[in-house]
Amino acid sequence: MSDNIYGDKPAEGASRPAINTGNWERETLEKLVFATVQEQRATRRWGIFFKLSFLGLAFFALWAAFDFNFSGADMENLGRHTALIEIDGSIESEGSGSADVVIPALNKAFADAGSVAVVLRINSPGGSPVQAGIIVDEILRLKKGYPSKHMYVVVDEICASGGYYIAAAADNIYVNKASIVGSVGVLMDGFGFTGTMEKLGVERRLLTAGENKGFLDPFSPQSDKHKAHAQAMLNEIHQQFIAVVRTGRGKRLKETPETFSGLFWSGAKAVDMGLADGFGTVESIARDVIKAEDIVDYTAHEGLPERVLKKFGAAVGAGAVKTMSPVARPALR
Repeated sequence: MSDNIYGDKPAEGASRPAINTGNWERETLEKLVFATVQEQRATRRWGIFFKLSFLGLAFFALWAAFDFNFSGADMENLGRHTALIEIDGSIESEGSGSADVVIPALNKAFADAGSVAVVLRINSPGGSPVQAGIIVDEILRLKKGYPSKHMYVVVDEICASGGYYIAAAADNIYVNKASIVGSVGVLMDGFGFTGTMEKLGVERRLLTAGENKGFLDPFSPQSDKHKAHAQAMLNEIHQQFIAVVRTGRGKRLKETPETFSGLFWSGAKAVDMGLADGFGTVESIARDVIKAEDIVDYTAHEGLPERVLKKFGAAVGAGAVKTMSPVARPALR
């Protein structure tokens, strides 16, 4: 019988071609097994990552909770002391000058049985009349509720406008000779681009429901009616500011035509004008006036968990809204 279909014999010395039907199956199986192992490893890595992330968040939450509880426990065991609260920066809805931050600290400071008096250290150029007004109202309420506890303001570099609005509610104000004090006034600033738009050939297309809805739009001409309305509103807020200063300073205030003009003065001049009572620091007031040298800081300081949450949460959204909002607002600065 011949060796192939043609009946030809293989050449002498030539080998027959190898037919291996098992190798490809084994290789395919190895590849499948290897891919499965790789997938399981990746799944384990992601599982470990998520578990560690969860543990990290849990750790921060526990840390914040224990830190709060320990702080509260320490406050309960304090002896006779001077309570300190700091406002550093603009009086705005966020930051150390916001009512949401200052008011809880004021309540703790006044309510603590060991605090002899409260010192509010201010270093602020001013800011929101709303936030300043809320803080002032709370100070007046607490002074009425705790008549034996006096409140003092110590001015650092500057206490102007909204900062002085708050300071005027204190029993006494102490400054440095070179501090900047005053600026009892209100402003509302912005820009108008109508002239530039005309030069560039840009047409403003503003549609409103309500004839005054485009009030203070920077891309539209300012009408006399809108200007008068804005000025009346500023005058009203200015009178509120003046009333707080007059009530707080009383007969100590040596009022002149310049007192409520928006000017500011050095600390030394502020004392002469009755805008401040004397010179001093937190330490000297605690030692020489309050007679309680131990100072306890009640200022709400943000911890790491709060900073992380604010960075990735509400602060980002609030910042975006503020950036997109072109509306001018009255300001005490």
